[in-house]
Amino acid sequence: MEDFKIIELYLKRNETALLETQNKYSKYLSSISYNILRSRQDAEECVSDTYKKAWDTIPPQNPQNLATYLGKIARNLSISRLFYNNAQKRDKRTELLFSEVEEMLPSSDGDITDEIALKELLNIFLARLEKTERVIFVRRYYYASSIKEIADSYGLNKNSVKVTLFRLRQKLKEYLQSEGVSI
Repeated sequence: MEDFKIIELYLKRNETALLETQNKYSKYLSSISYNILRSRQDAEECVSDTYKKAWDTIPPQNPQNLATYLGKIARNLSISRLFYNNAQKRDKRTELLFSEVEEMLPSSDGDITDEIALKELLNIFLARLEKTERVIFVRRYYYASSIKEIADSYGLNKNSVKVTLFRLRQKLKEYLQSEGVSI
């Protein structure tokens, strides 16, 4: 079923929307959650919570891109679950991923205007990258794919992915600083 028809079902409060969403997006959402959580059970719970949150937020929301909307919900729920699961213990994989991101982005003071501006700058930065670089960056920092998964997907060795990510982080940091963002 086309996304606009699924969204119409949500807007009409027709529960078939949930079934159609599950049929079309379960693998996509499971992949996002599992990449972040590395637990099938936790990923399944986050995907179920994603369907519930979509039901609760459409309407009033009327997403232009259903896949992106659902993916963002699944990602945010999975990250929240990850923090909850690791509140008392240290997870090296999570620490590494967030330390990589932390070094290239400014600290947030909760100002929504700054967050919107940063989002716009990130979109501009990503649009200027070559397709392979953009995909590697998004796979690592949005979908939380491991370096091995990225390397395997694109026929690269792990070291070249690491070097590419390092260079992209440096480019992003330099770009943000050139735009007046203090890191």
